[in-house]
Amino acid sequence: MVNDKLEKVKNAYNSFTWWYDLRGFFILKLAYRDTLMRQVRFFSQNTEGHHLEAAIGTGTLTHMVYLYSVYILRKSRWTGFGFDYSDEMLSGAKKRFKMEDFKLINADVGNLQFKNDEFDTISVANSLHCFPDLDLALKELFRVLKPHGRIYINVILHPVGNGVLARIARRVNSWGMKKGILYKPYYQNEIMDAFNMCGFRIRFTERVGNSLNLIAEKP
Repeated sequence: MVNDKLEKVKNAYNSFTWWYDLRGFFILKLAYRDTLMRQVRFFSQNTEGHHLEAAIGTGTLTHMVYLYSVYILRKSRWTGFGFDYSDEMLSGAKKRFKMEDFKLINADVGNLQFKNDEFDTISVANSLHCFPDLDLALKELFRVLKPHGRIYINVILHPVGNGVLARIARRVNSWGMKKGILYKPYYQNEIMDAFNMCGFRIRFTERVGNSLNLIAEKP
Protein backbone atom coordinates (compact mmCIF):
# COMPACT_ATOMS: atom_id res chain seq x y z
CA MET A 1 0.00 0.00 0.00
CA VAL A 2 2.83 2.43 0.90
CA ASN A 3 4.55 1.67 -2.41
CA ASP A 4 1.32 2.47 -4.29
CA LYS A 5 1.05 5.79 -2.47
CA LEU A 6 4.72 6.51 -3.16
CA GLU A 7 4.26 5.87 -6.87
CA LYS A 8 1.22 8.16 -6.90
CA VAL A 9 3.34 10.96 -5.45
CA LYS A 10 6.13 10.25 -7.94
CA ASN A 11 3.72 10.36 -10.87
CA ALA A 12 2.19 13.60 -9.59
CA TYR A 13 5.61 15.25 -9.77
CA ASN A 14 6.38 13.92 -13.24
CA SER A 15 5.78 17.30 -14.88
CA PHE A 16 7.88 20.05 -16.42
CA THR A 17 10.05 21.71 -13.80
CA TRP A 18 8.98 25.23 -14.85
CA TRP A 19 5.34 24.24 -14.29
CA TYR A 20 6.15 22.78 -10.87
CA ASP A 21 7.86 26.05 -9.84
CA LEU A 22 5.03 28.22 -11.15
CA ARG A 23 2.40 26.03 -9.50
CA GLY A 24 4.43 26.00 -6.30
CA PHE A 25 4.45 29.80 -6.12
CA PHE A 26 0.65 29.95 -6.10
CA ILE A 27 0.43 27.09 -3.59
CA LEU A 28 2.88 28.98 -1.36
CA LYS A 29 0.67 32.07 -1.39
CA LEU A 30 -2.73 30.37 -1.24
CA ALA A 31 -2.17 27.23 0.87
CA TYR A 32 0.93 27.96 2.98
CA ARG A 33 0.19 31.69 3.34
CA ASP A 34 3.97 32.17 3.60
CA THR A 35 6.61 34.07 1.60
CA LEU A 36 9.57 32.81 -0.37
CA MET A 37 12.09 35.06 1.40
CA ARG A 38 10.87 33.96 4.83
CA GLN A 39 11.50 30.35 3.82
CA VAL A 40 14.94 31.22 2.43
CA ARG A 41 15.95 32.95 5.67
CA PHE A 42 14.64 30.07 7.79
CA PHE A 43 16.37 27.23 5.95
CA SER A 44 19.63 29.14 5.35
CA GLN A 45 20.30 28.91 9.10
CA ASN A 46 20.69 25.14 8.76
CA THR A 47 23.55 24.39 6.38
CA GLU A 48 26.61 23.68 8.52
CA GLY A 49 28.86 20.66 8.05
CA HIS A 50 27.82 17.61 6.05
CA HIS A 51 24.32 18.54 4.90
CA LEU A 52 21.30 16.64 3.54
CA GLU A 53 18.47 18.19 1.51
CA ALA A 54 15.51 15.80 1.65
CA ALA A 55 13.08 15.82 -1.29
CA ILE A 56 14.91 18.65 -3.03
CA GLY A 57 12.43 18.88 -5.91
CA THR A 58 13.58 21.14 -8.76
CA GLY A 59 16.16 22.74 -6.48
CA THR A 60 14.81 26.26 -7.01
CA LEU A 61 14.23 27.06 -3.34
CA THR A 62 17.31 25.12 -2.26
CA HIS A 63 19.51 27.05 -4.69
CA MET A 64 18.18 30.33 -3.29
CA VAL A 65 18.93 29.06 0.22
CA TYR A 66 22.43 28.11 -0.93
CA LEU A 67 23.13 31.54 -2.43
CA TYR A 68 21.78 33.33 0.66
CA SER A 69 23.77 31.05 2.97
CA VAL A 70 27.07 31.45 1.13
CA TYR A 71 26.96 35.04 -0.12
CA ILE A 72 24.84 36.81 2.51
CA LEU A 73 25.55 34.81 5.68
CA ARG A 74 29.11 34.02 4.54
CA LYS A 75 28.87 30.34 5.39
CA SER A 76 30.99 27.60 3.82
CA ARG A 77 30.04 26.03 0.50
CA TRP A 78 27.88 22.97 0.94
CA THR A 79 29.02 19.39 1.21
CA GLY A 80 26.62 16.45 1.30
CA PHE A 81 23.64 15.26 -0.67
CA GLY A 82 20.29 16.30 -2.03
CA PHE A 83 17.76 13.66 -3.04
CA ASP A 84 14.34 13.29 -4.58
CA TYR A 85 12.19 10.36 -5.66
CA SER A 86 11.22 12.01 -8.97
CA ASP A 87 13.75 11.91 -11.81
CA GLU A 88 11.96 14.82 -13.48
CA MET A 89 12.39 17.01 -10.40
CA LEU A 90 16.03 15.96 -10.02
CA SER A 91 16.75 16.98 -13.59
CA GLY A 92 15.90 20.56 -12.65
CA ALA A 93 18.02 20.44 -9.50
CA LYS A 94 21.01 19.08 -11.43
CA LYS A 95 20.97 22.14 -13.68
CA ARG A 96 21.37 24.37 -10.63
CA PHE A 97 23.82 22.32 -8.56
CA LYS A 98 27.00 21.29 -10.35
CA MET A 99 29.27 20.87 -7.37
CA GLU A 100 31.70 18.06 -6.62
CA ASP A 101 30.99 18.04 -2.89
CA PHE A 102 27.18 18.30 -3.06
CA LYS A 103 25.73 15.37 -4.98
CA LEU A 104 22.16 14.80 -6.17
CA ILE A 105 20.69 11.30 -6.18
CA ASN A 106 17.38 9.50 -6.59
CA ALA A 107 16.26 8.12 -3.21
CA ASP A 108 13.20 7.18 -1.18
CA VAL A 109 12.99 8.99 2.15
CA GLY A 110 11.60 5.82 3.72
CA ASN A 111 14.64 3.76 2.69
CA LEU A 112 17.75 5.94 2.61
CA GLN A 113 21.06 4.45 1.53
CA PHE A 114 23.15 6.52 3.92
CA LYS A 115 25.10 5.42 6.97
CA ASN A 116 23.88 5.93 10.51
CA ASP A 117 24.83 9.31 12.02
CA GLU A 118 26.11 10.68 8.69
CA PHE A 119 24.78 14.24 8.53
CA ASP A 120 25.28 17.31 10.69
CA THR A 121 22.19 19.07 9.34
CA ILE A 122 19.06 18.03 7.43
CA SER A 123 16.48 20.28 5.78
CA VAL A 124 13.04 19.15 4.63
CA ALA A 125 11.58 22.12 2.75
CA ASN A 126 7.98 22.07 1.50
CA SER A 127 7.80 18.29 1.35
CA LEU A 128 7.09 16.60 4.70
CA HIS A 129 3.35 16.75 3.91
CA CYS A 130 4.03 14.81 0.68
CA PHE A 131 5.51 11.73 2.38
CA PRO A 132 3.03 8.81 2.38
CA ASP A 133 4.47 7.38 5.62
CA LEU A 134 5.49 10.19 7.96
CA ASP A 135 6.69 7.96 10.81
CA LEU A 136 8.91 5.84 8.53
CA ALA A 137 10.39 8.98 6.94
CA LEU A 138 11.17 10.53 10.32
CA LYS A 139 12.77 7.32 11.57
CA GLU A 140 15.10 7.28 8.55
CA LEU A 141 15.96 10.96 8.90
CA PHE A 142 16.63 10.43 12.62
CA ARG A 143 18.87 7.47 11.80
CA VAL A 144 21.11 9.35 9.36
CA LEU A 145 21.38 12.50 11.51
CA LYS A 146 24.39 12.77 13.81
CA PRO A 147 23.90 13.10 17.57
CA HIS A 148 23.33 16.79 18.35
CA GLY A 149 22.62 17.35 14.65
CA ARG A 150 19.62 19.49 13.71
CA ILE A 151 16.73 19.11 11.31
CA TYR A 152 14.70 22.03 9.96
CA ILE A 153 11.27 21.41 8.42
CA ASN A 154 8.17 23.24 7.34
CA VAL A 155 4.82 21.54 6.81
CA ILE A 156 1.34 22.54 5.65
CA LEU A 157 -1.20 22.81 8.48
CA HIS A 158 -4.98 22.74 8.37
CA PRO A 159 -6.25 26.31 7.94
CA VAL A 160 -7.90 27.94 10.95
CA GLY A 161 -11.33 29.56 10.73
CA ASN A 162 -13.86 29.89 7.93
CA GLY A 163 -12.82 33.14 6.28
CA VAL A 164 -12.26 33.53 2.56
CA LEU A 165 -8.53 32.81 2.74
CA ALA A 166 -9.08 29.69 4.87
CA ARG A 167 -11.67 28.38 2.41
CA ILE A 168 -9.34 29.00 -0.51
CA ALA A 169 -6.53 27.16 1.29
CA ARG A 170 -8.81 24.17 1.93
CA ARG A 171 -9.79 24.07 -1.74
CA VAL A 172 -6.13 24.15 -2.79
CA ASN A 173 -5.30 21.37 -0.31
CA SER A 174 -8.18 19.25 -1.55
CA TRP A 175 -7.04 19.70 -5.14
CA GLY A 176 -3.45 18.84 -4.15
CA MET A 177 -4.51 15.60 -2.46
CA LYS A 178 -6.54 14.54 -5.49
CA LYS A 179 -3.62 15.42 -7.77
CA GLY A 180 -1.17 13.52 -5.56
CA ILE A 181 1.21 16.40 -4.84
CA LEU A 182 -0.04 16.61 -1.25
CA TYR A 183 -0.51 13.56 0.94
CA LYS A 184 -2.32 15.50 3.69
CA PRO A 185 -2.15 18.70 5.75
CA TYR A 186 -1.45 18.25 9.46
CA TYR A 187 -2.34 19.69 12.83
CA GLN A 188 0.59 21.14 14.74
CA ASN A 189 0.26 18.64 17.60
CA GLU A 190 0.36 15.73 15.09
CA ILE A 191 3.75 16.85 13.80
CA MET A 192 5.17 17.53 17.25
CA ASP A 193 3.96 14.15 18.53
CA ALA A 194 5.52 12.39 15.52
CA PHE A 195 8.89 14.05 16.10
CA ASN A 196 8.82 13.28 19.81
CA MET A 197 7.90 9.63 19.17
CA CYS A 198 10.89 9.23 16.83
CA GLY A 199 13.26 10.53 19.50
CA PHE A 200 13.83 14.08 18.30
CA ARG A 201 14.08 16.91 20.82
CA ILE A 202 12.05 19.87 19.55
CA ARG A 203 13.90 23.17 19.91
CA PHE A 204 11.65 25.65 18.11
CA THR A 205 8.21 25.90 16.53
CA GLU A 206 6.55 28.79 14.75
CA ARG A 207 3.25 28.91 12.91
CA VAL A 208 3.44 31.09 9.81
CA GLY A 209 0.09 31.41 8.06
CA ASN A 210 -1.00 27.84 7.37
CA SER A 211 2.44 26.28 7.81
CA LEU A 212 4.63 25.21 10.70
CA ASN A 213 8.37 25.87 10.92
CA LEU A 214 10.06 23.42 13.28
CA ILE A 215 13.63 22.89 14.43
CA ALA A 216 14.53 19.63 16.18
CA GLU A 217 17.72 18.01 17.45
CA LYS A 218 18.88 14.41 17.73
CA PRO A 219 19.95 13.93 21.39
